[in-house]
Amino acid sequence: MSGHSKWATIKRKKAATDQKRGNLFTKLVKEITIAARMGGGDPSGNPRLRLAIDTARMNSMPMDNIQRAIKKGTGELEGASYDEITYEGYGPAGIALIIETATDNRNRTVAEIRHIMSRNNGSLGESGSVGWMFHRKGSIEVLKTAAEEDRLMELLLDAGLEDLDSDDEAYYTVLCDVRDIEAVKKALEDVGIAYENAKIDLVPENYIELEADDAGKVIRLIDALEGNDDVQAVYSNMEISEKAMNTLNG
Repeated sequence: MSGHSKWATIKRKKAATDQKRGNLFTKLVKEITIAARMGGGDPSGNPRLRLAIDTARMNSMPMDNIQRAIKKGTGELEGASYDEITYEGYGPAGIALIIETATDNRNRTVAEIRHIMSRNNGSLGESGSVGWMFHRKGSIEVLKTAAEEDRLMELLLDAGLEDLDSDDEAYYTVLCDVRDIEAVKKALEDVGIAYENAKIDLVPENYIELEADDAGKVIRLIDALEGNDDVQAVYSNMEISEKAMNTLNG
C-alpha cells in the first residue's frame, strides 16, 4: 500500500539511525549458539547457522566471536544453555505482537516481559492467541537501485519467490518459503545483485493501520522489549501512514 510503512520497514529505518544497539552482538551470539547446538557447527550442513553467521558478518561481528559462539553451541567451549521461548500478546490499539526470546532463566524472562508489557499498555496472551495471524517466511531486502522490479521477479521466480513487496521507497522485500532462502540468495549472488538483511521473518496476514498517537505507543513498547537482552525479535502487524510517520519524526 503506497504511502504506508509496515513494521519491518520502520524497524530497518530505525536501526539505521538508532544508536541503542548495544545488545545486538548479544542477540547474534545467542542465535549462533542455538543454531550450532541444534544443527551442528558446520554451516554448510546447517542452514540456520549459515544464515546466523551471514547476519553476524553483515553487522561487523568479528570472526573470533562467531567461532566462539559456534563452539559454545557444539559443546567445545563452556557456555550458557539457552532455551527458545515465544510469547504472544497485544500492544496498544489491539496490535498483535510475537516476542521471540532466548534465555538461560525462564522465570526471569517471563517476569521481565510481563513487566515491560504492563508498563507500556500491553498484555501477554495465551499461546496461539495471535500466532495464527503470522506466517514464517524467508525475507531478503534488495535496494531498488540494484535492479528493476520486473527483472527481479523474473530472476527469482524459479528460485522460490512468493511475493515482492515494493511499498518501501528504497527497498524491495523479497519473500519466499523458508526452505528457499538459500536458493534466492544464490540467484541474487550469481548475477551480482547485492542484498541486505536476509533472515527468517514472521509476516502477518493483514496489517492494522495506526495513527501517530497509537503508533508511538506501540513503538515505545517494542523498543522496550527489544532492549531486553533475552528478546531476540519482536514481530507486529502494525502499519503506519506516511502522515503519521511524519508526525512521529517531528
